[in-house]
Amino acid sequence: MTIETESIKFGTQEDMSVVDITQDVINVLSQSSVSNGIVTVFVPGSTGALTTLEYEPGLVQDITDWCEKNIPKDHRYHHEERWHDGNGHSHVRASLLGPSVTIPFNNKRFLLGTWQQIVFIDFDVRARERELIVQVLGE
Repeated sequence: MTIETESIKFGTQEDMSVVDITQDVINVLSQSSVSNGIVTVFVPGSTGALTTLEYEPGLVQDITDWCEKNIPKDHRYHHEERWHDGNGHSHVRASLLGPSVTIPFNNKRFLLGTWQQIVFIDFDVRARERELIVQVLGE
């Protein structure tokens, strides 16, 4: 088995940046020596998350609305009592979605659904420079 590690770097806007990274991950896979296996994408940080979805404006707004309804910015978060950074909701949202996603591939082609894209969501309250770790595992 071969394991190759690369990274993807990009900037985000503040609070609820939803970024389609599918092509970036495809580019990493295309440069890999691995033909069959899995790719794991991981965000080192506690205010960003990864998932798959149909990346279109309506669904992006639905996710934004759901987060605000269920994990509102104006709620009292114990995290903020300690750090006073205004991003308690960011940490809760990211922890519920999760820091990684794994996608299988065959013959260097992801086995994603027709309307399924890989997305990064930045929940932090300020614009950030992000680096995602991409590991390709297989043969």
